[in-house]
Amino acid sequence: MSDALLAVGTRKGLFIGRRRGGSWEFGEPQFNAQAIYSVGIDKRGAAPRILAGGDSAHWGPSVFWSDDLGASWQEPKQPPVKYPQDTGASLERVWQLRPAGPEAPGVVYAGTEPGGLFKSEDGGETYELVRELWEHPSREKWVPGGGGLGLHTVVTDPRDADAVLVAVSTAGVFRTADGGKSWAPSNSGVQAVFLPEGSQFPEFGQCVHKVAQDAADPDRLYLQNHWGVYRSDDAGGSWQDIGAGLPSTFGFGVAAHPHRGDVAYLFPITADEDRVPAENRCRVYRTQDAGASWEALSAGLPQEAHYGTVLRDALCTDDADPAGVYFGNRNGEVFASVDDGESWQQLAAHLPDVLCVRAVAID
Repeated sequence: MSDALLAVGTRKGLFIGRRRGGSWEFGEPQFNAQAIYSVGIDKRGAAPRILAGGDSAHWGPSVFWSDDLGASWQEPKQPPVKYPQDTGASLERVWQLRPAGPEAPGVVYAGTEPGGLFKSEDGGETYELVRELWEHPSREKWVPGGGGLGLHTVVTDPRDADAVLVAVSTAGVFRTADGGKSWAPSNSGVQAVFLPEGSQFPEFGQCVHKVAQDAADPDRLYLQNHWGVYRSDDAGGSWQDIGAGLPSTFGFGVAAHPHRGDVAYLFPITADEDRVPAENRCRVYRTQDAGASWEALSAGLPQEAHYGTVLRDALCTDDADPAGVYFGNRNGEVFASVDDGESWQQLAAHLPDVLCVRAVAID
């Protein structure tokens, strides 16, 4: 079993856990009283770099980084993510911190509210706004969802540094194939159930909650929508419904297995107006055939009625083999599996609201 690093962002600080020889230890909370909406872990350098998007009620939002597994943190003197004055916008929070792959050394993407994408080329220390997406002709029609207008997903292509996909709630999926010089909406087949009948399959305006990329085929993507679970086999060009067999197609998070193709994980939620686990059961659902079928995974999870909602970035996998699978919920509980989801153990309880989880295998 590989040692692992687990970062848990909560409403009131960041908790870092280490697994050594099968046993987990968590340190004291960091960034006390700050909401940690986003965490990225970059293993491309000599040592893993942890990136954290904090939101202080006093100082506002910022991005911090640590090169010693959270023992110390650094922050630029100037705000690392800041909207240029001519945009007329100000940063509400950083929803996503996504290191690119080996195809783009040093590149880290930040997704923000209000619906912006920023790019760093120095490992996440400084960022510039990707203006071509910000100035997309459809932007004036983007409408905030219940959680705001947040760019919450960034998917990079390991074969091509210029190919990037993003998702915005509630604008939908957008893609670039030329390094961000141009962007096109990519929502064909995804339903916007909240729109009037007859207009529920628009070019953009879907409330996409999360997108994950298949381990074996980078063109295969899994999408959790505000009602609806979908798969794309052409890098987001078109989507097909794969929600049959789930107790609910509403949910927030989706994660793909780090090594096995066609394997993905969901945590279904009852409904948009009843945001608790489907059937009040704490269960992760897994597909092993790209969504043709789904199975409930619950060994070791609470068996009684359960009400812990899992948010869009609070479900993840690590890069170990067998894979570790993790989720945290709004009850302040964190659960982990070291066997692809077959069995689970509770790592933490009584934490603040869990907003995001990220994990990697480490030496």
